[in-house]
Amino acid sequence: METLNVQSFYGIFKDISLIVHSSVQLDEVFELVVWKVTEAFQAKGALLRVHNPQTDQFEVTAVYGMNEQYLSKGAVSTEKIVDGDIKNKKPVIIEDLWNEPRVEYPQWAWDEGVRMIVDTPLYLGDKLISILRLYFTEKRSFSNKDLEFLVAIATQCACAINKIKLIESQQDQFEQLAIQTEKLSALGRMAAGIAHEINNPLAGILLYSTHMKKKLPKESPLKENLDVIISETTRCKSTIQELLDFSREREPVKSLRNINAIIKRAMDILENEFYLKHITLNTHLSGDIPEVPLDANQIEQVLINLLLNSIQAISRKDGVIQVRSRINENRTNLVVEIEDNGCGIASKNLDKIFDPFFTTKANGSGLGMSVSYGIVQNHKGDIQVSSKEGRGTRFCITIPVGSDGQTSAGDTRGHEE
Repeated sequence: METLNVQSFYGIFKDISLIVHSSVQLDEVFELVVWKVTEAFQAKGALLRVHNPQTDQFEVTAVYGMNEQYLSKGAVSTEKIVDGDIKNKKPVIIEDLWNEPRVEYPQWAWDEGVRMIVDTPLYLGDKLISILRLYFTEKRSFSNKDLEFLVAIATQCACAINKIKLIESQQDQFEQLAIQTEKLSALGRMAAGIAHEINNPLAGILLYSTHMKKKLPKESPLKENLDVIISETTRCKSTIQELLDFSREREPVKSLRNINAIIKRAMDILENEFYLKHITLNTHLSGDIPEVPLDANQIEQVLINLLLNSIQAISRKDGVIQVRSRINENRTNLVVEIEDNGCGIASKNLDKIFDPFFTTKANGSGLGMSVSYGIVQNHKGDIQVSSKEGRGTRFCITIPVGSDGQTSAGDTRGHEE
């Protein structure tokens, strides 16, 4: 083959780069690669095999200038195709079709008029993602510049293929996220409607069962049954209230508040729970924290949810819950930590605990943590969790101190300073 001059090299290279990188469809990129490389090297045709990581084989994805039967060629194992110069990121020139193991169907190629084949690896870094095969009707000699040009084109094609794969992967993720979001939105609307319908009859059951219990003699055997009815009805109402809170997604009504005062109020509400389970409560509340724009009721709800989770996670006699508050070094974020020495959270569940309806508790609704996460996010903050099974769990809440939540907390959100 006549050596390409510099002008031809850059002209062809530019054309291929523009065409390949302007496409956003993977199949289209594959077809462009085999077409433009065939034209650039005046070959009879080209075939592209792309690595499938699931099977660890190279599958035919595009053919140009050859019989369509080449598209039905079977996959080739990595062991068979990756050897010699291919490992060294160099093209392999095949002049003897009949005695070259890399050529699986020499008769097909010969009948097509092929007398020489060139295999070029498409690498992305050290990862081989594809093999480009060029077919020639006569034997040619290639200069080093020709081979370097072929490798340069292969590198451009590999980058384009990788880019499109990433785009398609992200599109799939976005589509799945959109579907999941729509499902949750529909579920929230449905839950709100059902909750309102159920709430009234439950209120009636609770009212009448409470009145009946008051009228019964102290020794009546029915009292125990009524206690069960009252307890279960109360639990149902609590779950429905969580559903309503989840579906409403109320915007916080903020005013300047002292987080330590909110923490103390949440602990006071649960004081009896700590006492009954013999849990030691250690607090380390910084006196250097400024008043921060917060919805006190919503933040109190978050703290109660997290504290209740810690209480329920502790079954040991020496249970300890530590509550800490501080301002970070840059004074951009308010930080509240709740840490326990309970049973911990399984690593496989750590990414799910804030998902709606996910729970490992027999009587849990799976909404408390999701509602808490939503409240903190509505304060432009974040909740991070770290845990080890058998050793305990730590929740870290961060909330920007700015009134509009736009303080430069983007880089520090969810991280301890």
